[in-house]
Amino acid sequence: MSERSLIIKVTAGQDDPERCNQAFTVAATAVASGVAVSLWLTGESAWFGLPGRAEDFSLPHAAPLADLLAGVLAAGSVTVCTQCAARRNIAPDDLISGVRIAGAATFVAEIMTEGAQALVYLAGPDSASDPPPDRPSPCPPRR
Repeated sequence: MSERSLIIKVTAGQDDPERCNQAFTVAATAVASGVAVSLWLTGESAWFGLPGRAEDFSLPHAAPLADLLAGVLAAGSVTVCTQCAARRNIAPDDLISGVRIAGAATFVAEIMTEGAQALVYLAGPDSASDPPPDRPSPCPPRR
């Protein structure tokens, strides 16, 4: 039986703190449980690859994001999306030690590995990534 791994992609940051914190909490919990974890910071969460940004994040009744990130970095991997980094002018030298920048090909290779499970935490309806109110959603409402 092959080893199971967990790849977590989070698009939410300060714009959607609960979803953001959920992703980091699941990643840190999985690492603490001995699971191989790869945490992908995309969209607004890309900022948490920079020193001091996780320390500035706060959510009532939640573990400090900086502690969760440190836990993942201690035994897992953390990656900032290439395009997300470029759009935010984040360079490899700007990142916390141990955080890397990689693109879609690397993400696909990770999620297609035998035994891999992928989770995606998307920014919610009140986040900056939503379409403007004058543009209809690409998905019809559920009935």
